[in-house]
Amino acid sequence: MMTIPGERILTVNAGSSSVRIGLFLGRPGLALPTPLAHGKLDGIGIRPRLSAVLADGTRLLAQDFPAEQVADMPAAYRMVELALSFGLQGERPALVGHRVVHGGAAFSEPVRIDRDVLDRLRSFGPLAPLHQPYNLAPIQTILDDSPELPQVACFDTAFHAGRSEVSQLFALPYAFYEQGVRRYGFHGLSFEYISLRLAEVAPEVAAGKVVIAHLGNGSSLCAIEGGRSVEVTTGFSALDGLPMGSRCGALDPGVLLHLLAQGEDENSLQELLYHRSGLLGISGISSDMLTLRASQDARARLAIDHYAYRIAQEVGRMAACLGGLDALVFTAGIGEKDAELRAQVVQQLAPLFDLRLDDKANRRHAERISSADSPRALLVIPTDEESMLARHAWRLYQETPA
Repeated sequence: MMTIPGERILTVNAGSSSVRIGLFLGRPGLALPTPLAHGKLDGIGIRPRLSAVLADGTRLLAQDFPAEQVADMPAAYRMVELALSFGLQGERPALVGHRVVHGGAAFSEPVRIDRDVLDRLRSFGPLAPLHQPYNLAPIQTILDDSPELPQVACFDTAFHAGRSEVSQLFALPYAFYEQGVRRYGFHGLSFEYISLRLAEVAPEVAAGKVVIAHLGNGSSLCAIEGGRSVEVTTGFSALDGLPMGSRCGALDPGVLLHLLAQGEDENSLQELLYHRSGLLGISGISSDMLTLRASQDARARLAIDHYAYRIAQEVGRMAACLGGLDALVFTAGIGEKDAELRAQVVQQLAPLFDLRLDDKANRRHAERISSADSPRALLVIPTDEESMLARHAWRLYQETPA
């Protein structure tokens, strides 16, 4: 890679079994860092596989490792960082931006990380047990290895923090709201990115009433107007709203009371709701949509049908919160790649909103999948949470340099 003046920025998006690291170039006075490369390590502790590519798609490497060589998140982070070290050209990164799922009521915008901030973020672990501990592990690794390196936490909850009090409330005694028991919302980095991209790809609807469907192993919808979050399907934890890969989505709390009375405890309920529900729970086969599509089992089809049914229901609720609908945007792994699911959702919503799908455009995953005569836009826009991490981290770094 040729020498390019500027500061190198790492972005880290860590999960339970994978870590993604992006390498960006920040230039003073410019708000948007330039992507240089990204790497990913999947199957941590089971079947580790490392891949890295340049921003133009050129493959740098693809390599498998023994499970014991990449047994945990610190080892995985160091491995991916090493794979991208060529892009640092012998320099240390200027800063690192991290995706952190839950910021609680305390953090409504990106923040520089120190040990006190990290301790506060750990306290939100029970609200996002599938994410928060893994998000924080690379932060701890960097604090231990390079405590002088600036780190920035960017929160999935932050994009939704400006919603009305009416939207954030549960119908519980108000004191619980004051204590932080409220509907936070998640996938904010993805929704923020899509809201910005809309101004470029569909400026005629960017300031209007838009529902964004982030559909992947984790799924949620966001109603935005004027680029701001108005409502979101997720709530206090990442369990609420749509069914997901292995998470239940919205659930009558009476079910939990019933299960407690049947002898379940906190640990077994957490395992049930986070790991054994959703598409996996209904199908009894898999949480993976491709696997369910390939299956001939009736329950695989039932799981997909329920997922599409709930998405359509929630789009209607989001539109009601907006007072109308100008555009529906699909994003994330399933939203971007599953044409059949998009068609199923649009078909159910069409009588209500006069949505008109261009079948050929939908099958080839075009950016605009609505027909030319559709009064409302239907769009497929790939998300890019890493770009948002780089953008937020670079802004904060320039405002408060180390």
